[in-house]
Amino acid sequence: MQTDYVLFIHGVNTRSEPSFRQDAQRLFERIQSSVNNSSRTLKPIYLFWGNVSEEATSLLLEGLQASPKWSDFWFQKLRTEQILPFVGDAALYLSRHISANLVRQISDQALDQIGLTLDELKSPPNRGQLKGDRLHLVTHSWGTVILFDILFAPRWEATEVEPETRQNIENIRTGFFGLGFQENQDFGIPVASIHTMGSPISLFSLINAAGGRSFNLTPKLKELLESIYAQRRNKPLPWRNYAHPGDPIAYPLAGLLPILLESAQNTVQIEDIVIPTNFLMKPFNQTMLPLINGGDAHGSYWKSKEVATAIAQAIQTA
Repeated sequence: MQTDYVLFIHGVNTRSEPSFRQDAQRLFERIQSSVNNSSRTLKPIYLFWGNVSEEATSLLLEGLQASPKWSDFWFQKLRTEQILPFVGDAALYLSRHISANLVRQISDQALDQIGLTLDELKSPPNRGQLKGDRLHLVTHSWGTVILFDILFAPRWEATEVEPETRQNIENIRTGFFGLGFQENQDFGIPVASIHTMGSPISLFSLINAAGGRSFNLTPKLKELLESIYAQRRNKPLPWRNYAHPGDPIAYPLAGLLPILLESAQNTVQIEDIVIPTNFLMKPFNQTMLPLINGGDAHGSYWKSKEVATAIAQAIQTA
C-alpha cells in the first residue's frame, strides 16, 4: 500500500522529546482522521533537535540571572521563555559544531523511522517499493529554517565543512529529496505538500534581496520545486503557511514569492492561513498582544483543528 510520510520538525524552546512527540502525535491523529483515502497509509516521522543546544542555552540563562540588575528588567517571562530560546537556538545553530551534531541526529532519526538504510533507500529494488510514496513537510518556527538550511543552503558545500557533515548533508539531500548530483535526481521520496507553522522563513528573503550567498536558500529550493513541478505535470506544489495573529515570530509568505523564488514562483501555490483567535482579544491594544499572548500563540498550531484540517485537505488532494 502506498504511504504518505508526514514529517514533523519542532521549533525553539522544545527541550523534551516526549512532549514534542505528544504534540506532533496529537496533530497527526487529527490529520489522519480527516483523510478519507483507504488506498494510502499515513506514517509520521518526528525530527527532534531541541537537546542539541540545551546545555549552552541553560548556561547563558544562569549567567543572565546571576547579574545583580537582572530583576530590574521588564517582561521576564517573555525574555526567558520566548526571546532567549529563539535567539539562542538561532545563534547556536550558526556554530559549525552544534549544527553538525544536529544534522547527524535528524539524519539518523529520519532513516530509522522510515525503516530503511540509506543504501536501501537508493537501491533499485526499494525504488519500486517506494514508488507512489509521498512526503509532506510540517515544520514549526525555527525548525523551518533548520530544515530548509540543511536542504538548500550552499554553506554546507564549502570545502572547510567537515567531510562527515558534508556526507550527512548529501545523504539527506539525495536519499530523501533527490537534491544530490544529476545522476541521483531519481532518488528520494517526492514532496507532495509543505506546511510551515509560525515560521520566520519570510525574513530570509532579506538575504536573497541583499545578494547574500552562504544562507541563500533560493537556488536549491527552486531546483526542488522545479523538479516537483515537472513530476506533477506542471501542477504547482501546495504550500500552506499558518500564522496566528498574536504570534510575533509568524509572518505572511505569499507576497514574498517574487523575492524568494523569482522566475520559479509558478511552481508552488502558497496560501497564508491566519489561525482564528479569541474574539475577546481583538479589541485589546495590539501593541501589547505579543507580550501577553505571544508564547501561547506560537505553540498553538499543534492543537489547532484548523491546521489539522488544512493539512489533511492538502494530503487528500495532492
